[in-house]
Amino acid sequence: MWNPTVDAPVIVYPGSDLETSGRIVDDFGEFDAHGVEVNSTHISDPARRWAVLTDDGALVFVDTHQLAAAPGQSE
Repeated sequence: MWNPTVDAPVIVYPGSDLETSGRIVDDFGEFDAHGVEVNSTHISDPARRWAVLTDDGALVFVDTHQLAAAPGQSE
């Protein structure tokens, strides 16, 4: 079984129209993520586990289920 780690090449949003490749640049650890609302005003969405720098230069924040090993990586 493949376990994502910092610096691992990955596929983000595999099998979707948003699929792209990149490399994990940070691991925010496992925790219970919660969104923030104050007086019914949405402040932020729940935090994500991984920061991924995509090959086209975008920085995305995703959870483990939104990643797959890049081709050539152990599954």
